[in-house]
Amino acid sequence: MASEDKKAQNAFRTISEVADDLGVQQHVLRFWETKFSSIKPMKRGGGRRYYRPEDVALLKKIHHLLYSDGYTIKGVQKLLKGVSKNAVLAEQRREQPTQVHGVTAQVKAPNQEPANQAAPKIMLNDDQKVVLQSLLDDLLEMRDLLNEDKKNAA
Repeated sequence: MASEDKKAQNAFRTISEVADDLGVQQHVLRFWETKFSSIKPMKRGGGRRYYRPEDVALLKKIHHLLYSDGYTIKGVQKLLKGVSKNAVLAEQRREQPTQVHGVTAQVKAPNQEPANQAAPKIMLNDDQKVVLQSLLDDLLEMRDLLNEDKKNAA
């Protein structure tokens, strides 16, 4: 991702820069252009491709879905059907760390709680504790029955 360090975030990128950023060969990007009609790089003299920031965001999303999430080309096509490039770009910007006065801060969705924060303690009366314990016992029993059924089916 060295080319992103050199260029402004909204700068156009060549096919070699995008290929290097994604860790794929240039022919892979040209192939994706044939499979995803929303990827339309601007072409200059000699057919040289220049990808807009929204194209780069979409290519990163496609790369992630194919290589990290294990989708097929058809699966990604179905998933992205009706999704605009600008929506993908906005999503990518929300997920990126933000620079504020030289300090990197991760932007979170407003209702997300950090996983390592303890939940507030709730005081339950004895009747509520009995009901919850009974529900827990029932759930554990159902889990055991389901596991038993799986073993018998195998």
